[in-house]
Amino acid sequence: MTYTDALHSLFIADSEHDPLAVPPPSREALKRAYESMIISASGWRKIFAASGEEEDTGDEVNSEDLILTALSALAFVQHLTVETPSVLVGLDARPTGRILGEVVVRTLLSLGCSVRYLFIASAPQIMAASTAEGCDGFFYISASHNPIGHNGFKMGKGGGVYDGESAKALASIYASLVSNPAESIKRVQQLSADLDADVYRRTLEAVNEDRSWSLAYYNRFALETAAKSKNEREIALVATTLKAQLASSPLGIVGELNGSARSASIDEPFLTAMGVKVALYNNVPGAVVHPIVPEGENLDLCRSLLEERYKEDPSYLLGYSVDNDGDRGNIVYIDEPSGEARILDAQSVYALAALSELAQSRLKEPDGKLATVVNGPTSMRIDEIAARFGAQVFRSEVGEANVVGLAELKRREGWKVPILGEGSNGGNITHPARVRDPLNTLVSLIQLLRNRAVADLWFTKSNLELPTRYTLSLLIESLPPYITTGAFSPTALMKIAIPHRDLKNRYEAALEREWARRKEELSALGFHSYRIYQTEGLECRRGGGEAYRTPPYTGGFKVALLDTDEVERAYLWMRGSKTEPVFRLMVDLSGSNEATYEYLLAWHRSLISEASTP
Repeated sequence: MTYTDALHSLFIADSEHDPLAVPPPSREALKRAYESMIISASGWRKIFAASGEEEDTGDEVNSEDLILTALSALAFVQHLTVETPSVLVGLDARPTGRILGEVVVRTLLSLGCSVRYLFIASAPQIMAASTAEGCDGFFYISASHNPIGHNGFKMGKGGGVYDGESAKALASIYASLVSNPAESIKRVQQLSADLDADVYRRTLEAVNEDRSWSLAYYNRFALETAAKSKNEREIALVATTLKAQLASSPLGIVGELNGSARSASIDEPFLTAMGVKVALYNNVPGAVVHPIVPEGENLDLCRSLLEERYKEDPSYLLGYSVDNDGDRGNIVYIDEPSGEARILDAQSVYALAALSELAQSRLKEPDGKLATVVNGPTSMRIDEIAARFGAQVFRSEVGEANVVGLAELKRREGWKVPILGEGSNGGNITHPARVRDPLNTLVSLIQLLRNRAVADLWFTKSNLELPTRYTLSLLIESLPPYITTGAFSPTALMKIAIPHRDLKNRYEAALEREWARRKEELSALGFHSYRIYQTEGLECRRGGGEAYRTPPYTGGFKVALLDTDEVERAYLWMRGSKTEPVFRLMVDLSGSNEATYEYLLAWHRSLISEASTP
């Protein structure tokens, strides 16, 4: 019997079909497939499209990748160490997701798990639902912002992916299963073949009901996050206040969802209930019309849609577009003086959201230990913003699990951390959420634009004259000026062919030599000394050399450039991605001197090029 979802009539599964009833792959094929997978705390990812092409929109998956998927579910259950675990399963809207979902659900059921299958669901939705009582974990099928031919797995519990230690233990179990291919392949194929047909049918029959439950749970969680409280009265007060503010000063938001999992989520009802006008486009799961990562030219469609809507209704001032699992959302806005829609860079998205949340925290609690947690390549602009609110900035290595883990550590130490995230990637994580969510970003911006006390506090702290009306353009202009390399800019990417240990050792040697040679040039640019920071997991260590890094030497590496007062005015940053086969670099410069920025970027790239030459 076939099953379809109630929202969009999409095919879920045929209860009579066993996706693992295929000729077993060879040991060599399984090994190659496994070795092509990138495994990190942020998730496991690879190209799952049968052709091996990362932009392939087909839904076929090779047998070795189906086996790898089943083994990942087996590893997950072994890691849970619960006798009959209750697990949430969901997937983003990629073409290969449906069959991978079949494999995971069948494997988990065969292992005795109780499964609530949400089918297509956004990452924030399944992770919020995983905080429900009695849920032992979630298994989410997604490759986030990677190209459409990719897919992968995120696993965790309690609202977020596993921390570094748990992720490492899970990866070790997975590796051990793959290392014994004959037995492992036979086991997962037998599990799928022996699956209780009635149990599987009941699970598929419950998909629509379970997804409705998860949507309601997510909506409530998003309201609690917006109100920063579970108290009914406080939630009602925030919702009522926002609705009144938006009634007197309407605000419209365009959502260009690019066929993502957010197309099956709560966006329209949640925002509408708050009094926001909403216009959604490309909001059918799978209707992907442009590359997935919501950066640069991929935001052009959202920008043009917002501009068209603004001409019809001037209250439409914001737009957002998302990646395929719907946790990363970047912003476009109307520059009201010109009437043109513009793209807001990722670093500014985080800066504005953090500004809003830190201001709200200070209004509620004028004193106290206030902080934000960010990744290494988040612009130093956030340090200036935090300082104006008397807040501290703590940095971790790149990776959502790292910033979440560090924020939890700082809260145990007595710090209030209302917002955290990866400014280099855009979006934010608003406590108590443990994953980025575009809805949280939008709520932060709405508060900044329509709750006058929030923006007033920022302008007062910045010694700026209070305007009669706040616009996003005015708020952007009020931010400390910085020039920062975009994480997905072509200038931010390089190919590296040597081990990162060797690269960093060679880079430090080249830096020391070149600093001495360029001392006069650098002094003329305002840089008189430097210091090195290295991030690994939750730690940020100040100092160069291997004494400040540990195997496998793949953490973030930053060179801060100091002026004569030893104030950090710029940084050079680099790190190999653990979710994509790329090496990223970045320059962050205080001020607006494009020539100085270009000089530092060219110098940084030349140092990396020299250090990486075999």
